[in-house]
Amino acid sequence: MTSPSTLHTIDIAPLFERTAIAARRAVAQAIAAACRTTGFFYITGHGIPDDSFAELDSASRRFFALPEREKAEIAMAKGGIAWRGWFPVGAELTSGQSDLKEGLYLGTELPADDPRVRAGLPFHGPNLWPHQVPELRSAVLRYMALTLAAANALIEGVALSLDLEPDYFAQHYTADPTILFRIFRYPAASEAERAAARADTPWGVGEHTDYGLLTLLAQDKHGGLQVRTEDGWIDAPPLQGTLICNIGDMLDRVTGGWYRSTPHRVLNTSGVDRLSFPLFFDPNLSAAVRPLPQHAVHDTSALAADRHRRWDQASVHLFDGTYGDYLIAKVAKVFPELGQRVLKR
Repeated sequence: MTSPSTLHTIDIAPLFERTAIAARRAVAQAIAAACRTTGFFYITGHGIPDDSFAELDSASRRFFALPEREKAEIAMAKGGIAWRGWFPVGAELTSGQSDLKEGLYLGTELPADDPRVRAGLPFHGPNLWPHQVPELRSAVLRYMALTLAAANALIEGVALSLDLEPDYFAQHYTADPTILFRIFRYPAASEAERAAARADTPWGVGEHTDYGLLTLLAQDKHGGLQVRTEDGWIDAPPLQGTLICNIGDMLDRVTGGWYRSTPHRVLNTSGVDRLSFPLFFDPNLSAAVRPLPQHAVHDTSALAADRHRRWDQASVHLFDGTYGDYLIAKVAKVFPELGQRVLKR
């Protein structure tokens, strides 16, 4: 594996200061360089204190240590169309194969009387919280609020990197974003857990791209994330005080492949459990994501190449519809049985 220095590290603190024009432009240039090479980069200056991550990590470990029958009290089947709750090792698919991980799906906390919830809008609703670990709720909501602030600042940097107005994405896609948050446990790959995932090779997550605009990922101290580059796979190990950011399919679509959603995967070789905490910062479900005029894709060879690098042979540049259409189609492949029950309307 290549040295972690292959990935850029960008201090995004100036993006929070609207008066620091020159410094914001410099950050934007660094973002452009990262997005044009690996599509992955570390960020510092994100404003998330160490104690927020420590609280989240501690509460998450307490939850995953519960017996399965207790975790199943908040199973995803009980989350319905909100797409929230716990799933066991092997229940989630990536690229058609079972993952060697268990997880807890969360998102923006909405009350039952919210108009979006009452209308049955997918991916919107209350979270399912384990009563055995009451501190998990406050830890998650605090961390999500801090990470969302970082994502809003970062997407302004992305806009500047494309010579757009800073509020371009807020105006078109993220005034009311789709926010999905996950807590994943990658076990140390015991024989029983490999069997549950039906996996010969203990991939925590198989090769895939993310669906939306930006992913902001916190990792514990145990590495495992790998990123595919033109020179092969490289490690993206945890670096103290940083988050990892990567771009998703919708940013790939907006830029016509100028910024590419990079395939990545997870292999936990640490010998102990690994936790990760991705927050997905995505367009509003009703947004029809269109390429920028200067980045429209017309080259059939480019479209063929994009299809070839995706496991389902579906180019994001040939998709026509809203982000909700795209997301529903994707996650129905991740949890096929659950998708048939709660996402097919």
